[in-house]
Parts: sequence; structure tokens; C-alpha cells
Amino acid sequence: MKKLLVSFLFAFFVFFSVNGFSQLPPPPPPGHGSTGNQTGGNAPIGGGLFILIGLGAAYGGKKLYDMKKEKLEE
Repeated sequence: MKKLLVSFLFAFFVFFSVNGFSQLPPPPPPGHGSTGNQTGGNAPIGGGLFILIGLGAAYGGKKLYDMKKEKLEE
């Protein structure tokens, strides 16, 4: 019974792996390849970068404030 189960599972996975490889890749996004080798998309990173830098500075400032406050209490 165990051999039958193992052979069934093996055949099941082989069948679905072959089926997965038979699919075509998705088409490229519009605008790629028409003017040469373009890397990346048109995703803006400037706004998110400034937000992350601002949040990091605020977190660092709070940590410094807490350390100074703790030193004054001692």
C-alpha cells in the first residue's frame, strides 16, 4: 500500500510539473524593447525615499532624546 501511495504521489507531481512548464511566459510590459534595452519600469522612488529618510531621522531623534533623558535621571 505504501509503494502504491508513493508511486501515485510521484506521478501526480510529475504530471503537474510538466503542465506548469507548458504555459507560455507573459507578454512584456508596454514600452519595453521598442527603444532598446530598458531596465526597470517607470516606478517613482523619490517620494517613498524621502518618507523613509524622514521616518528614520525621526526615530533616531527619539532614540537620542530618550538616551539623554535617561542620562539626566541617573
